[in-house]
Amino acid sequence: MKFLALLIALLIEQVRPLRRDNLLHDGYAIFVQTLRQKFDAGEHRQGVVAWMIAVVPLTAGVLITEWLLHRASAPLALLWSIAVLYLTVGFRQFSYFYNEINSLMKRGEVASARVQLARWRAQDSSELTPGEVARVAIELGLTASHRNVFGPVVWFVVLGPAGALFYRAASVLEERWLSGTPESGASEAFAKFALRAFEIIDWLPARLTTVSFAVVGNFQDAVDCWRMQARTWANPAEGILLAGGAGALGVKLGGALHEYGRVRYRPELGIGDDADVDYLSSTVGLIWRALVMWMFLIGIVMLAHSLG
Repeated sequence: MKFLALLIALLIEQVRPLRRDNLLHDGYAIFVQTLRQKFDAGEHRQGVVAWMIAVVPLTAGVLITEWLLHRASAPLALLWSIAVLYLTVGFRQFSYFYNEINSLMKRGEVASARVQLARWRAQDSSELTPGEVARVAIELGLTASHRNVFGPVVWFVVLGPAGALFYRAASVLEERWLSGTPESGASEAFAKFALRAFEIIDWLPARLTTVSFAVVGNFQDAVDCWRMQARTWANPAEGILLAGGAGALGVKLGGALHEYGRVRYRPELGIGDDADVDYLSSTVGLIWRALVMWMFLIGIVMLAHSLG
């Protein structure tokens, strides 16, 4: 049933994707920021309490609902799983900007691509070179595919629809309360629990996603880059994803960026060619191949389980 629910939800999401400004996602984002404003007095325990309020009731509610529906009617439980997955898993929830940037870069409209990239990353991108635009877009595409698709799918397999919601809620809190971000203003002590909780929650999914990139890409280079370069990145999970993804693609990520009138230096990830518009399309292919592999493996496992 999990395989069928996931397949149907992904198909529906491709045909009729959620609006990027849908009420449910926007409403939860507002709720999260309200919790931060009400609870953040610069203490760690307040961050713990706010995180629990934001995550636990929602997860428990979905879990109990799924259990009750499963006892009452299998088709109703299936519909519930599809509905929750539709809200929490999907390429189209992040791919708008990536596809726009890819199309603009192919047409040589670099200035417009910079504008779309700035909207996506919420940072000025007007000084980025064409290669840097491609490089940053690939980095965002790899991490967004993990957070919006592969990560939630791992937890869905473990806990059903409640698992997918649990992962996405924890991901939103980690992003929104990240210390030092202008939009949240969360204190370091308040944000610490959300950051650490997501680090634990994402430990296995990040590695499974990276392994899948390696399997469907250049395996040896992906493993070598993961082993040698991932630890140099500030965010450990992102370092694994980007180093492994860069190695699988045979492209260089990370590195220097021209922004705000200066050069910002970052660790270099990957080996091979510099990022360009061709690698934007290659990244899409890598992500789709990884998803097909996941669906095949999930289908095999579920079939074997049903056959006893």
